[in-house]
Amino acid sequence: MQELFKLFFKFTGVLDTVLMQIDFNNLNMNPLSFNSEFEAKIRNFLEEWFSDSKTVKVQTSGSTGTPKIFEIEKKKMVNSAEMTCNFLGLKEGDTALICLPVEYISGKMMVVRSMVRKLKLIIAEPSVKPLENLDVTIDFCAMTPLQVENSLDKLYLIKNLIIGGAAVSESLKKKIFRVLGHSSNQTRIYETYGMSETLSHIALKQIVPDPENYFTAFEHVEIAQDERGCLKIFAPKINSEILQTNDLVDIKNGNQFKFLGRFDNVINSGGVKIFPEQLEALVKKEIANEVVFLGIDDERLGQKLILVIEGKPSEELDRQLSAVGYEKKFHRPKEVIFVEKIPRTPNGKVNRIELEKSLDHKN
Repeated sequence: MQELFKLFFKFTGVLDTVLMQIDFNNLNMNPLSFNSEFEAKIRNFLEEWFSDSKTVKVQTSGSTGTPKIFEIEKKKMVNSAEMTCNFLGLKEGDTALICLPVEYISGKMMVVRSMVRKLKLIIAEPSVKPLENLDVTIDFCAMTPLQVENSLDKLYLIKNLIIGGAAVSESLKKKIFRVLGHSSNQTRIYETYGMSETLSHIALKQIVPDPENYFTAFEHVEIAQDERGCLKIFAPKINSEILQTNDLVDIKNGNQFKFLGRFDNVINSGGVKIFPEQLEALVKKEIANEVVFLGIDDERLGQKLILVIEGKPSEELDRQLSAVGYEKKFHRPKEVIFVEKIPRTPNGKVNRIELEKSLDHKN
């Protein structure tokens, strides 16, 4: 493998500012200096990859605790890379753009995918506006929702874009459709499903041009449900263990699944199970504010369904809320509460536990 992927580094002059490009399709070694700190980190990862060690070190984000360093087998990273490249139809000589920190699995996998499929990898400093200096078409890129939010005017330059790191909100999907829509544009955008144990992701769901409700699992990935209805993943090429999640899902066709919500978040109101994430997605189709559905203790119902909205009440919000098309009568909240700020975890996700505690304190 080391001989096969010897590197040839070069600069490309077709961008607004000079960005480094690594051509993994050239087997000659012609090292250039890496000028920025980010480029140096990529060089260090490449040196680690081509070392005799069978593993590489990966850092966790620390969103659920203290950041940790763990080791991953290179062979399993190669397997994961091949799954993504095969699913998207990437071929030798295609271009890719890396704009994610290479300390974490998301950035490392972009480099590995480029090595495995012999892509030309353009290096852009990780930022909230990673496409700012891009003016050429790219075949493949991975970004976070925040990066996409700040790059809407340049999305047409990317043929295959995967979005991960956090759920893609309904409001962001609407913005993407506003700029791309169902046109004949060549851009395909996917939402990813995965975790650190699956080496980035094991399934994709298309957002544009043809929006899908179900994630499609990669080849060699088997999915099932436990007795709670939560997703179980068996992907021996990337993890020898069966991975048990707390994600409630609906499975169809054996390899497709819809995320219904976290088992921990299910609300039981009057004996009926309610999935808050599904209702939040529905409401966010109508309003831009952050919203959270919670179940608070109630003597009669067990849990009473309430809707918490970040912001101040207004006639416009009332109008938008009245337009929400709840499928069931019991999906309509018994109470709507406005708060100045909804608490979030370090990685930006809504902290439901803290929100519920803050409401209890106010009461």
